Amino acid sequence: MNVFITGATGFVGRPLVAALRARGDDVTVMTRSAARARELGATRVVEGELETPGPWQDALAGHDAIVHLAGESVAGRRWDARQKQVIRDSRVEATRALVDALAAVPVDRRPRTLIGASGVDYYPYAGGSMDDDEVTEADPPGDEFLARVCRDWEKETAVAETYGVRVVRLRIGAVLGKGGGALEKIVPTFKAFVGGKLGDGRQWFSWIHLDDVVGIVVAALDDAAYTGAVNVVTESVRYAEFAKALGHVLHRPSFWRVPGFALKLVAGELGSVLLHGRRVVPTALAARAYRFKHATLADALAYSI
Repeated sequence: MNVFITGATGFVGRPLVAALRARGDDVTVMTRSAARARELGATRVVEGELETPGPWQDALAGHDAIVHLAGESVAGRRWDARQKQVIRDSRVEATRALVDALAAVPVDRRPRTLIGASGVDYYPYAGGSMDDDEVTEADPPGDEFLARVCRDWEKETAVAETYGVRVVRLRIGAVLGKGGGALEKIVPTFKAFVGGKLGDGRQWFSWIHLDDVVGIVVAALDDAAYTGAVNVVTESVRYAEFAKALGHVLHRPSFWRVPGFALKLVAGELGSVLLHGRRVVPTALAARAYRFKHATLADALAYSI
């Protein structure tokens, strides 16, 4: 298979490139820094930015599939109006540019599959009498900032279907793994003996191990039955349960609590996101009988530290 990947130097992209190359696929990597990407071992590196026309547009031709992972880090810095615009543009506008370029490729050389990243933040926050309700791919989007971003992001991805392309929209939960992801900022607090709950700890935490994110992307590349929205999570647990499990793996206490008001004071609007969640379940993955490599939280954390 010949695969074109954006965001290949990121937390998910790097092991995905390695997995595809290990099985003999040709991989073209699009990146803003060719020097940084060459160490990935990709077949080909194309330098450019999605929102800027360039050679990357012509490079799409002849590929079997595109995996679109590029996007500004949501938790990289405190949100202000400018940062929120950067987050949105790096997903919505960039995806629009990618799909426009895809549409311009001659039909006989056009990639037949587009796998695009999204997030479980697509769904409304849980709360009240709906707190325990399971959230599936059939549920509607929320109206918070990240929900609107995910909704618009997915709309741009779905446009590719009008050009005869199979589209898979991956709603990815908190990714656990070494070297980044959800644990990057959490683990140091536990190692410093101040780890524990955020707020009351009752918010839902939808997690998945990095190995399974890669495995699901590979499965979606190979199996044409993967189409539409896919919740890329293993399970959802209360944050207090997650904190307790992480403390156990690290041999550190997990009884500390960051009050909600303090989290909002430090992180601003992003703090509100961390204090809320939803009970997302992997219905589409169950329908495809996907077998998780790390099916329990304890196992996933053991392979993430």
